Amino acid sequence: MRRAVVIRAFGPPSGFALEEHDPGAPGPGKVRIAIRAAGISYVDVLVAAGLYQLKPRLPFVPGSEFSGVIEAVGQGVDPTRIGERVLGSAFGAAIGEACVIPAKLALPIPDAMDFVTASVFRVSYATAYHALVQRARLQVGETVCVLGAGGAVGYAAVEVAKALGAKVIGSASTPEKRALATQGGADAVIDAASPTWREDLKAANDGKPVDVIVDPVGGTATEPAFRSLAWNGRHLVIGFAGGAIPKLPVNLALLKGASLIGVDVRQFGDYERDLSDANVQALLTLFAQDKLHPSIARTYPIEDFVAAMEEAQRGVTAGRIVITMGALT
Repeated sequence: MRRAVVIRAFGPPSGFALEEHDPGAPGPGKVRIAIRAAGISYVDVLVAAGLYQLKPRLPFVPGSEFSGVIEAVGQGVDPTRIGERVLGSAFGAAIGEACVIPAKLALPIPDAMDFVTASVFRVSYATAYHALVQRARLQVGETVCVLGAGGAVGYAAVEVAKALGAKVIGSASTPEKRALATQGGADAVIDAASPTWREDLKAANDGKPVDVIVDPVGGTATEPAFRSLAWNGRHLVIGFAGGAIPKLPVNLALLKGASLIGVDVRQFGDYERDLSDANVQALLTLFAQDKLHPSIARTYPIEDFVAAMEEAQRGVTAGRIVITMGALT
């Protein structure tokens, strides 16, 4: 019998248990995956606490991105996929030793990518790529300011924006996270807590406003960032890791000819599956070209899932946190 973290009531990680959990045989069009590693993020902890806009039905397995090996296939799925190394993304599946998901959500891992790296690749990088390519329509030479540049989506956005030919300014709250943004290719970094944040941003961009804001933070960070946009600027709303959902004076959009653009990679995958899959393939190409380098801060065995989730909840770690399930070969 396999094990998984099972959430029977929303709350803190200390209230969850590692239990025997059999996801069953894969039905038509599905695969069963022996999970090797699962990425854990701040959003995953919010979902587990019942504080996110999406509330899974109880009980459920937390986490949404993982990697592993296909061990069984359902009707209609090519049986030669058994044994294939894959990365996957699905709510209610990740932090366990096995899961069943639609076969189309299990994508082959390139030979050069290990299971730990693969476990944090799909969601963050796909979010950043969709935000910058489809939603912002980023052009070569434009300037992108990334809020939360040391976080999961923020760091991915730094790397993706650089790979797409943008100038990147990272905003982060600690020296360690600013150093990580620099490692990811940011041309400049600024302190998210600086009392002169707008002036710092403008100085980092040679005295000019910026073209695109990547905002997975929300809270008090959103309005000053929107005010820093250039004419025809685009502000990408991705999440609210900073806590509160901000209110924005809408006259700012009029004065700047600027756009406030929502980014929901989950619904994008539902409504535009072919384009979503093409994005992942484009990202894998960038990885093969050595342009993307997911940063792993720490790994925990599944038995230590509480410590892993609590670290993700604190939001102070520079780099990703991964939970591993046994052998990584």
